[in-house]
Amino acid sequence: MFSGPDPTPSSATRDTALRLALVLSLGATVSLGITRFAYGLLLPPMRDDLGWSYALAGGMNTANAAGYLLGALCTPVLLRAASPGRLMVWGALLASVLMAVSGVVTDSTIWLVQRFAAGVASACVFITGGLLAARLGAAHPDRAGWLIGVYYGGTGLGISLSALAVPGAIAAASGMEHRWALAWVVLAILCFAGAAALRWVVARLETPASGEAQAAASAAAATTGTGAARPPVLLRSFGFALAGYGMFGVGYIGYMTFIVALLREQGLPPWGITGFYAALGLAVMASPRLWAGLLDRYRDGRPLALLNALLGAATLAPALSTAWPLVLASGLLFGAVFLSVVASTTAWVRHNLPPEQWARGIGAFTIVFAAGQIVGPTVVGWIADGPGGLERGFVVSAVALWLGAALALRQRDAKAPLH
Repeated sequence: MFSGPDPTPSSATRDTALRLALVLSLGATVSLGITRFAYGLLLPPMRDDLGWSYALAGGMNTANAAGYLLGALCTPVLLRAASPGRLMVWGALLASVLMAVSGVVTDSTIWLVQRFAAGVASACVFITGGLLAARLGAAHPDRAGWLIGVYYGGTGLGISLSALAVPGAIAAASGMEHRWALAWVVLAILCFAGAAALRWVVARLETPASGEAQAAASAAAATTGTGAARPPVLLRSFGFALAGYGMFGVGYIGYMTFIVALLREQGLPPWGITGFYAALGLAVMASPRLWAGLLDRYRDGRPLALLNALLGAATLAPALSTAWPLVLASGLLFGAVFLSVVASTTAWVRHNLPPEQWARGIGAFTIVFAAGQIVGPTVVGWIADGPGGLERGFVVSAVALWLGAALALRQRDAKAPLH
């Protein structure tokens, strides 16, 4: 299906591709690992300082998810005018600026706008970075899954870096009026460093004289197709998978938004929270290797169903017990699974749709995922403000994930041609 200039790449070429994938993964580090998920670490001190309700705190991530949806819808349009690499670098710079702004504002309305704009930038970076990773993988078909997995694993690096950077920054700001503000500045510096590295890798991947760029361009042409009109993607052919993925968006984002706040309420010491979040990030980095075989083996909704079910168990555990081993197991399981749910939908598209329909199929999954993320944080926050507290919100998130598993289990493969 894919072709490149060298069907048996040398060891040097393989090493170069891996290095490029590792640097490219900083796109996921900046867009999701830091810009989106670091908020969960800073939510408790900000909520204490600014007097936010859980509903408002969740509303911040709802705004972020709404921005992500807009960014996902706009990115294909922007790609008509600029290359993926250029969009990724400018998106990373915008995300870095918005992170820095987070350290100087306290007004909740401005914060909602900032989180929305950060969502737009994050989507642009994550989607264009994924496109470049897919092209790099297509240029090296024998290692495609691994190279693409390395890119997604960058999210875990951002989560772990945030877990290590935030407590130190807050401690260093002891005595300041808004101690959490310095942490946002530190995270912004990490994002700017990531953007600089992305500029380097984009220059390597999009320079016409580069062998990697030529191979990626050849692979992109093979997957995009030219000339012929593209038949429509029939949503009914994967409606159950779409519904299951939408419930994943509802359920997982509640965990990532409020898990640190829950552990803090339950009395987990700071070192335990730092270790928990760092371990979750490390598990994300390891996840591509864990589930590759499952995603390659099945053409139907069973991988999505299994992964959603496991996430439901991971989400429910800290709501039922404060025992440190169980809490740590929850974080490790959650980290090892949640990005593989995203990969499972990409795998379903690749198994079941012709290459010229991949972009539209992935786009449909992206939209329902973003819609679920918009609903999840506010609903969980609203429930947490009630008598059941955050524990009840986590139960609702787990139920949403299990409902998603049940829906995905009904998804069959789509062997019949789609017209």
